Amino acid sequence: MNINMTFFGQMLSFVILIVFTMKFIWPPLNAALEERQKKIAEGLAAADRSQRDLAQAQEKANEALKDARVKANEIIDQAHARANQIVEAARNEAVAEANRQKDLAQEEIAAAANRAREELRKQVSALAVSGAEKLLHREIDPAAHRALLDELAAQI
Repeated sequence: MNINMTFFGQMLSFVILIVFTMKFIWPPLNAALEERQKKIAEGLAAADRSQRDLAQAQEKANEALKDARVKANEIIDQAHARANQIVEAARNEAVAEANRQKDLAQEEIAAAANRAREELRKQVSALAVSGAEKLLHREIDPAAHRALLDELAAQI
């Protein structure tokens, strides 16, 4: 065997292998690699976009949470103010009712005092008439008058 011929045969088969690989194997392999690179680049771009979107969503959520807290505080303040108004109104109503009850009691006391005075006047006048009758029925004597007046005073 001749080494030169073997060498040329191996070179020729190698060149055929290279041409075949360049023509039929390399283009689909290169296309698959480029497609994979595009997909990876698109994935990275989508990841960046989603991170930006996530950051924006978190900012919006924080703003919404702040607004909700502000509104909740406003509602709580309004509720406290309304509760204070209700308590104040109830207090004023209770004071007015107490004053009304006090006025009624004072009127009742005054009426009872007037009735008692009238009753006392009636009794005094009856006693005076009774005493006058007794004086007129007895003889006129200053000592008897004095004793009778003392008795009347003790009854009054």
